[in-house]
Amino acid sequence: MKLITKPEVAAVFAEYPDFVRHKMQDLRELVIKTAKEIEGIDELEETLRWGEPSYICKKGSTLRMDWKAKSPDQYAMYFKCTSRLVETFKLVFEDKFQFEGKRAIVFQLDQKIPEKELQACIRAALSYHKVKQLDDLGIQY
Repeated sequence: MKLITKPEVAAVFAEYPDFVRHKMQDLRELVIKTAKEIEGIDELEETLRWGEPSYICKKGSTLRMDWKAKSPDQYAMYFKCTSRLVETFKLVFEDKFQFEGKRAIVFQLDQKIPEKELQACIRAALSYHKVKQLDDLGIQY
């Protein structure tokens, strides 16, 4: 898989405060690792959308991530709110994640992220146009 990254993304990661930068980089690495495991993803674009690190591929739905100073103890992964992604994640992983409406999974800084479950969410987002007709979006973990 080819990763196409824009230089301004690295600048955003560099601007995160030290206490959250490694958490954001861990999310980034998990997205890239998961994308490499998905059959049919030849390219993953890492860019900025609304000033946030974002990941886009041909058959997927854009996913973003960010930390915001107004909520310093948390960071999040964002999904297209008009998709069924977060709605489905709530059904499958109701006790594993904290959600924000129809658009985000929110993580606390001191939280250990359930990596296997989050990878299933990332996989569903990056494959969304192939799985959106499935009740559970093909989520397996």
